[in-house]
Amino acid sequence: MSACTTCGACCACFRVDFSVHELEDMGGPVPAGLAVDVNDSTARMRGTDHSPPRCAALTGQVGVKVGCGIYEWRPSPCREFEEGSDACQRARARLGLARLGPL
Repeated sequence: MSACTTCGACCACFRVDFSVHELEDMGGPVPAGLAVDVNDSTARMRGTDHSPPRCAALTGQVGVKVGCGIYEWRPSPCREFEEGSDACQRARARLGLARLGPL
């Protein structure tokens, strides 16, 4: 099982900005109702613009059991985020979660 299904730290630590062309009303997969406009070319996942951030699509309890309500339609920054990467480890540390070992 992937640590991502229990972690969710990335979804509760980072701002998630992406091209407006990824929004469903522009022909992309991301549900427009879960995003806010940043400018003419950039959208942001709703909830990641708060402090502390928490993506509106994140379900469950961080560090225990989580899921993404739009996993199949998530934006490119989420698709590109890698389990165990430096950014992953930073997010886990911010939330007091143990560092992941080698994958």
